[in-house]
Amino acid sequence: MSNGATPKKVKKLDGAGASGDADESRDYDVETQKALEEIDACQNEIDALNEKASEEILIVEQKYNKLRKPYFDKRNDIIKRIPNFWVTAFVNHPQISAILDEDEEDCLHYLTKLEVEEFDDIKSGYRINFHFEENPYFDNSVLTKEFHLGSSGDPASQSTVIRWKEGHDLSKKNKDKNGGKGRKRFLEQKTLFSWLVDHADPSADDIAEVIKDDMWPNPLQYYLVPDIEVENGVEGEDDGSDDDEGDDAELAEVEEEEDIDGEDGGDNLAEDEDEDVGEQEDDEGADD
Repeated sequence: MSNGATPKKVKKLDGAGASGDADESRDYDVETQKALEEIDACQNEIDALNEKASEEILIVEQKYNKLRKPYFDKRNDIIKRIPNFWVTAFVNHPQISAILDEDEEDCLHYLTKLEVEEFDDIKSGYRINFHFEENPYFDNSVLTKEFHLGSSGDPASQSTVIRWKEGHDLSKKNKDKNGGKGRKRFLEQKTLFSWLVDHADPSADDIAEVIKDDMWPNPLQYYLVPDIEVENGVEGEDDGSDDDEGDDAELAEVEEEEDIDGEDGGDNLAEDEDEDVGEQEDDEGADD
C-alpha cells in the first residue's frame, strides 16, 4: 500500500451474503478497515432500531385490529340483508373471478359470511372463515383455511375437511380438470375449492393474500364494480366519442356541399358570360 502500512484482513461482516466468501479473502489498509468496522457498528444500531420499530408497529396493529373487529362484525350483519352479496363481490374481483369454476360460482350463492381473523401475534398467521347456509354441495356450515407463518419452523397451512355430498366434490373435479406436470402460476392451476384444500406452498399463497389484504378490508368496492364504472362516466365517455364522430361527419358533409356549390357557381358564371356576349351581338345586328 502507498502508506507503507501492513495490510490487515477485514473481518467478515454479519449478513455478508453471496459475496461474503470473496470479501473474506480481501485485504484492506488500516484506515479502510477502521471505516468498515464503524459502518458495521452503525448498521447494527440501525438494525436494532428497525427491530424495535417492528415490535412497536406490531403492538399498534394489534390494538387497531381489536378496534376494527366490532365494525367488521357490524358490516357482516348488514351484508346479510343483501342477497348474493359475497358471490357478486367474488365474481367482480378480477383475480378471484379468474379462478372461479362455474359450479363454484353456483356454490358461492350459499356463502353468507366471510371472515378474516389474524392471530394475536399477527406475524404468526391468520385464518379465513367461509360461512355457508345449507346447500347441495357439502354438509359443513363453516370452511376454514388457516396459515401458520411463525418464525419457528417452516410456514404451514391447514383447512377444514369438507364433507362433500355424493357427486358434488368440487375439489376433485378441479383436480381432474387441472391435472398436468410442472408448477404453473396459481391462476392457471387452481380453482377456489382446489385452493382451499391445497397446502403445497403456504408462504406464497397468492389467493389467500388477495382475500385477506384486498377483498376483506373493503368488499363493497367489488360488489359495486358495475355501478362504479357508470358513475365514473365510462358509458358517457363512449357516448361522447360517438358525438365527436357525428360532428366530424357533419363537418365533412358541409365541406362537400361547399365544394359542389363552388363548382356550380363556376358553371353558372360561364353561362352568364355566354348570354351577355349573345345579347351584345344581337344589339349590334339590330343597329346595322
